[in-house]
Amino acid sequence: MEQRVEAPNDEDLARIERQREWVRGHFEPASQPLYEEYDQKLRLLDAILQNGWIEPSETWKLQSLGITLGDAFVQRCGFEWVSVEDEYGRDPALRLPGTTIILYPLTMISKRVERGESVDVYSLIDGVAQKADELRASLQQPT
Repeated sequence: MEQRVEAPNDEDLARIERQREWVRGHFEPASQPLYEEYDQKLRLLDAILQNGWIEPSETWKLQSLGITLGDAFVQRCGFEWVSVEDEYGRDPALRLPGTTIILYPLTMISKRVERGESVDVYSLIDGVAQKADELRASLQQPT
């Protein structure tokens, strides 16, 4: 099957929102609007990871952190949510608008935690943001 990249459908959006809600639920109910703030997303991700609140075997929860990381990439780098379907299934991903550059934040955290690595969300997002800026700059260069 050839890879298809398209806008998320209603089912995709519902899946993303369920995972987003799980992470948002780590804030007290009155503080849940803080999730919308970029720096609060990162602070929350960092707290969850540094405190070891999720076991390496809890893939769905780890991938939920990936959705939140993706939301942070959207805010910081201007990525857009898409769905990618291939022979392995259909997953949410991020695309740098106007390009074919795709990121899979769903597994950026889970794969590292499952391998026993520590995750520094600040370094991770800074590294991706730097690459996105470099790619944007190279795409704007006259040929």
